[in-house]
Amino acid sequence: MGEKIRLDKMLSNMGKGTRSEMKDALRFGQVKVNGQTVRTGKDKIDPEVDEVTYKGEKVIYKRYVYLVMNKPQGVISATEDNRHKTVIDLIDDTYKHYELFPVGRLDIDTEGLLIITNDGELTHNLLAPKKHVPKTYFAIIQGNVNALDVQEFASGIVLEDGYACMPSELVIKGLESGKTEVELTIHEGKFHQVKRMFEATGKRVIYLKRIKMNLLNLDPTIGLGQFRELTEEEYGALTKDVL
Repeated sequence: MGEKIRLDKMLSNMGKGTRSEMKDALRFGQVKVNGQTVRTGKDKIDPEVDEVTYKGEKVIYKRYVYLVMNKPQGVISATEDNRHKTVIDLIDDTYKHYELFPVGRLDIDTEGLLIITNDGELTHNLLAPKKHVPKTYFAIIQGNVNALDVQEFASGIVLEDGYACMPSELVIKGLESGKTEVELTIHEGKFHQVKRMFEATGKRVIYLKRIKMNLLNLDPTIGLGQFRELTEEEYGALTKDVL
């Protein structure tokens, strides 16, 4: 048995129309619950048990939605903004009624894995400092990253404001023409943290992409600016030891 919800609210939440439109639909006999026509939206139903149809089609109820996006540069991780396009602007109307929001932030010039949901509890747990959820980034660094840097990151980088970061895992992937490709796994989410960590070692991040969050890897088939719903397996990878 699940949580009961008003019939008109359930229909509205599933994108069938406004509360006012649902009132009219009910009045004209367009809604049935368990095969019986219902004409008032005040009745409460259990959407996990009761079968609701609207204009003859079954209404599938989903309380929460979990999307994974490959965030492009040039958009911000917010629900609305007066100057810049947001990641929510990239979501099609199919999901707009869920009142989605991004889980945490990626800088406007940072690409990669971003979770978008309407599940506040999951968001809190993924971002809670005490959870230390690991996040892995691919970065191109202006400068030569070497074994001493790897050791320094493993010991805990101290930022310019004196904040001591938790130990992180830095892996050198390639070095060419004064630029180094690396992967970095951090266990915090401080403002501009990856960029500031490299600045503390006298180097500069020129490209940054998040490729993993907890055990969830970014699907390489998701193009920049594209998104899709998480599979059950991916949800499990994202939430392992978090919930």
